[in-house]
Amino acid sequence: MKIIKYLLFFAVSFVLVESTAFAQKKSKDEIRGDEAYEIGEYAAAINYYKKAYAKEKNNARKVEMVFKIGKCYSAKNEPRSAELWFKKAIMVKYPDPIVYLYYANELKKNGKFEEAIKYYKKYKQMVPNDKRADIGIKSSKMSAQWMAHPTRYKVENMAMFNSRFEDFSPTYATKKYDMVIFSSNRPGSKGNRTNKITGHGFTDLWFSKRDRKGKWSVPAPLPGDFVNTEDDEGASSVNRKGNTLYFTRCRVVKNKFVGCKIYESKKKGVTFGEAVLIPIPGASDSISIAHPSISPDDLTLYFAAELPGGYGGKDIWMMKREKKTKPWGEPVNLGPQVNTPGNEVFPYARKKNEIYFSSDYLPGMGGLDIFKAVRDDNGKWRVENLKYPINSPSDDFGITFEGNKERGFFSSSRPGGIGSDDIYKFWLPPLQFTLSGYVLDQKTDDPIAGAKVVLKGSDGSTQEVLSEADGSFKFKLKPNTDYQVFVSKKDYLNGSASVSTVGIEEDKDFKQDVYLASVKKAIQLPNIFYDYAKATLRPESKAALDELVKTLNENPNIVIELSAHTDFRGNDEYNMELSQRRAESVVKYLISKGIDPDRLVAKGYGETKPRVVDKKTHKKYPFLPEGQALTPEFIMSLPTEDQQEVAHQLNRRTEFKVLRQDYVPKPKPTNGVEPADSTGTDE
Repeated sequence: MKIIKYLLFFAVSFVLVESTAFAQKKSKDEIRGDEAYEIGEYAAAINYYKKAYAKEKNNARKVEMVFKIGKCYSAKNEPRSAELWFKKAIMVKYPDPIVYLYYANELKKNGKFEEAIKYYKKYKQMVPNDKRADIGIKSSKMSAQWMAHPTRYKVENMAMFNSRFEDFSPTYATKKYDMVIFSSNRPGSKGNRTNKITGHGFTDLWFSKRDRKGKWSVPAPLPGDFVNTEDDEGASSVNRKGNTLYFTRCRVVKNKFVGCKIYESKKKGVTFGEAVLIPIPGASDSISIAHPSISPDDLTLYFAAELPGGYGGKDIWMMKREKKTKPWGEPVNLGPQVNTPGNEVFPYARKKNEIYFSSDYLPGMGGLDIFKAVRDDNGKWRVENLKYPINSPSDDFGITFEGNKERGFFSSSRPGGIGSDDIYKFWLPPLQFTLSGYVLDQKTDDPIAGAKVVLKGSDGSTQEVLSEADGSFKFKLKPNTDYQVFVSKKDYLNGSASVSTVGIEEDKDFKQDVYLASVKKAIQLPNIFYDYAKATLRPESKAALDELVKTLNENPNIVIELSAHTDFRGNDEYNMELSQRRAESVVKYLISKGIDPDRLVAKGYGETKPRVVDKKTHKKYPFLPEGQALTPEFIMSLPTEDQQEVAHQLNRRTEFKVLRQDYVPKPKPTNGVEPADSTGTDE
């Protein structure tokens, strides 16, 4: 995998974990394998170790080489092979517990999260102070959840760009976003040598252009004589104007280790001109600098390096300049919120104080994951994983966005691709919100057809439909918008409802039925309670009465009668007087909420108007026949005291009915004085 070269072609010494149990003399092939490993030539090291293994007679040395081969495959980022060899190392009883950690890491990379957790826990028992086990357990659990609940991003293999070789690190190359440059080692690249780290060919920069119909051209090597050479070129970035290219070049000098470096090339006509090395203060020739990303304003250059003063492996650094014509300043490490003891690589500068990068240490799904980092006003970076499906258990890196749009490209080694590294396109579909419901009769639950349903948004938008024959209606909603629903129909009181899409980050279908009350029938007010044998409203009655206030405000032309009813128990005269006082308490409360007294009539009926059982009541209490008046004679005929008590409770009610619909509202007072609150009283 070509990414390994850019991760590991840094001037560092790689030392294999070697137990003192393997003090026996090494063969020449094993020694050559160690030497190749230490300079990062993993493909070559595997060949030497396998030769040594086949010839070795000492069992302890064979066990050691099994482990070393697993380490090489892991370094080459071939997790399936690495998993196999680490499993073999465990089976042949490799003595160092580190093998369980490495095996768990490869299991996680291969998406085997539950099994990975098992071996992370086993390693934690042996080495309880190693935080890598805790990170592995946490990330494995998170990864399983992320795959079960993916983000809204859509991901698709960019087949037009990809080959059966390695294609990675795309970057937009024009301000119209109609050209992409990426790295590839497909046939046609100038570098015809084999990389000893990966065992694969050298890469060049290739490009593809999109025509007016949106079709991308067949990729071709970047034209010109100054960028692509027989050395390795890759991991590039183009400024917003499209006239300056920054790219990584890894030179190969015989018998000498030369680190990768960043070069700058300015456009000359239709091609990029001479490649000029960008000096990095404090970086020796043997230290590799790679993965450049230029900020939108051309004043900050981000890159990956293992410079002195870092936090472990490869870190993300940046250099600033005052103007485009000024030299770059000193490199600055992005700090511990971004950088870790692991590797942070492939930065991408999208906006001011917003970058993307990949890490193999921060909690992720396996291998490299892509992270977003946003810097706050205090200079602290807030880092978040982009999760599945942009990230996967494989390596995911080298992301680029089409400006401020939530779409672009990234690289991944996930299964199902065309080559070992492929370029994928991603996009975030618009959020989809709908509102559907039914307009129903409040008393009967019957659908109301032909009702006018008006939807008003906080953005000033208005939509209007008529309810269907079954009472249904449906609207499409916009993100981050508050909505009010207003429903009206002749011979019915107006109704309303509200929904909001503000802050919702997932598609959602809102369900909201609206009940309309007929002006031709008395309407019961549910949950109206009074103190025993008194007319004082109890606090829990306020919610229902506040709904009545809302109804009166939505229907400003109606005058209503508030009626209170008792059961037949007790003195007739007392019941009549109590019901009148209770009706008046309700009226007082409504007046306290700003309702004009001229719109309200209080009437107590005592026990003179028994309730008639409607369809909804019959459905709830099947022992009460629909259409039956709850008279004293009927109630006393019910077989149980519990049933009789239900009937008494139904008779004890507060209702309102519409008397007129021609009331003309009075002008509102302008002194700003709000009416005083009151719950009503019988005193």
